[in-house]
Amino acid sequence: MFERYFTRLIGLLVLACTLVTAASLAADKSILLQSTTSTANSGLYDYILPMFEARTGITVHVVAVGTGQAIKNAQNGDGDVLLVHAKPAEEKFVADGYGVDRFDVMYNDFIIVGPPSDPAGIGGMEDAPAALKKIAEKNAVFASRADNSGTHKKEMSLWNDAGVDPTRASGDWYRETGSGMGATLNTAVGMSAYTMTDRGTWISFKNKGNYEILVEGDPTLFNQYGIILVNPERHPNVKAAEGQAFIDWILSDAGQSAIASYQLDGQQLFFPNAK
Repeated sequence: MFERYFTRLIGLLVLACTLVTAASLAADKSILLQSTTSTANSGLYDYILPMFEARTGITVHVVAVGTGQAIKNAQNGDGDVLLVHAKPAEEKFVADGYGVDRFDVMYNDFIIVGPPSDPAGIGGMEDAPAALKKIAEKNAVFASRADNSGTHKKEMSLWNDAGVDPTRASGDWYRETGSGMGATLNTAVGMSAYTMTDRGTWISFKNKGNYEILVEGDPTLFNQYGIILVNPERHPNVKAAEGQAFIDWILSDAGQSAIASYQLDGQQLFFPNAK
């Protein structure tokens, strides 16, 4: 008698747990967004994601890493949506079947910042490769993220345009942090080094000290962000409906307006340009 009662009790407990788990899964309207340190550190997501969540009931969990790592994570199926800033790498991600489609979302620009002493004399220049070449010629200290991020990819492209391989001076005047943008800025300020950053992170950065923007305005410093749904045919665990809902919203008038309205100290950090 007791054994029959105990067996029935266990069965009811298993059924209850199953029902609770099923209900939890049904209620789990969330996505994982693989994105960059620049978008997260700037405060953009803290500003716009509550608007999306209030509209759709979908929670967005952000993984903020360098673009290269974000792409690698998405390739492994660790994410539903990818929002980064290295267009050639993004297009390859789609071409290789890891993503569905790529869309422009917003842009800002890169800048080169440094101490007011400006030992390489690059202040006011609008030719970024020429400025980097002067830094190399003066052996002036430059802090690089060196993390395969979108910022690092752009930096290396500019060094290439300047005809300089800075990695040959690694550990000398060229210091590789292997860190995110905020940490690299802190390192640069600490050692009175030049560095390159996206403007959004710079505006939100709290430890500028007496650092200044020294190089800006070069068209090659344009910084485009794109968004991609991770391919559910490659990774069946992808929450395609919820991920597409986020993409549709951020490309919509509402999402684009939210991006445009985000400001710090009266400065707009990102400029929407979805087509």
